[in-house]
Amino acid sequence: MRLPSARSIAVCLLLVAAPALRAQQRKLVLSDPPDPVVTSLVDRLDLERYKATIKGLTQFGDRRQGTKRNRDAVDWIEAQLRSYGCTPTERITYQWQPPPQRPPFRPAPNQAVGGGTLRGNRRSTRPNADSLRQPDARLRALDAEPTVPGERQEVYCTKVGTEHPDEMYIVGGHMDGIGWGEAANDDGSGTALVMELARVFSAPDVRTSRSIRFILWNNEESGLDGAIAYVAQRQALQGKESPAGSGKYPEPKWLGMIQHDMMMFDHGMPHADSSLSKEQRAEADVNIEFQSKSKMAAESQTLAWAFHRANERYARDYPASVGPHMTNTDSEPFVDLVPSISLRENERGTQIGAGWDPQWHQPTDLFATYGDADFRLGLNAAQTTLSAVAELTGATIAK
Repeated sequence: MRLPSARSIAVCLLLVAAPALRAQQRKLVLSDPPDPVVTSLVDRLDLERYKATIKGLTQFGDRRQGTKRNRDAVDWIEAQLRSYGCTPTERITYQWQPPPQRPPFRPAPNQAVGGGTLRGNRRSTRPNADSLRQPDARLRALDAEPTVPGERQEVYCTKVGTEHPDEMYIVGGHMDGIGWGEAANDDGSGTALVMELARVFSAPDVRTSRSIRFILWNNEESGLDGAIAYVAQRQALQGKESPAGSGKYPEPKWLGMIQHDMMMFDHGMPHADSSLSKEQRAEADVNIEFQSKSKMAAESQTLAWAFHRANERYARDYPASVGPHMTNTDSEPFVDLVPSISLRENERGTQIGAGWDPQWHQPTDLFATYGDADFRLGLNAAQTTLSAVAELTGATIAK
């Protein structure tokens, strides 16, 4: 029996998706050659710039929430966004208190958190809490300040659509980390990706029909608290013009939420002795995930296949794969409200949860740990998201 192609699956999904989403994405599935405008925008992404943005983030160590280094990183991110012309920049302010202690969650044998089945060899995935495992005394001192309860902030900026300013896509990554390292991959790689997209879309000659919000979540590592606060504060404001008659929409209607969390390391399954390959595997790919158990599963899956199609047309080095078990990232508070997907280096539950990334929450999550093949995987995800969002929002370049 002949299996259906990704293209035919995407077409079938369009027939059942919500009408508004179906209308926006039909041309993404059925269009023929790459759009030269989108190709030109993708060309504005640069590996060295992407690396430099990650390096800039690592100057603040692990950027753990509730510390001065975290607040300094938020200030630095805001300054960078302003320098790109992505203005006005704004902040979400909320209070954080440590949750009550609960017994640790223990999934059934071979069951990944969020769905899927663990297979093959596995490594320990516990976050490092031992400062002495960080041999760099300077970094150990930088990461030493503990988190304290209280006020938190996260920064965002918005590219306002010219025809539909009351509708937007949310593009996010979390800027906080843990583990006594530099959080270069988790999630400096996703934060830098979002910032680079903000830079490209904020160029004076770029226009979009719909709005795009670029947001750098805080408190992801403490339990997705920054994203939860955003939904609590902003959900009811969607699509409301303010002031009345101004043509301004402080919170445009959400059309989709795209999260980026750990973008760079795809070296394959652990070996039998728990070691991993030092080189990026030849079959490395960008994992695009949606949550099949959510209320928006059909629409989210359609969005995921639109990104898969964009990867095929515009990404330069690595292919994409689509999976149904998105979990434990900042798109989770949105999954029942709006089509939501997550891009990452490996499957969140069945691969990262099984130890496919030995730097995850470890002192070795350092800029120096990664090579150009790793950084290029992150850039490839940036090419995927930029091209998909450019098509979804009707991007053009002024002549």
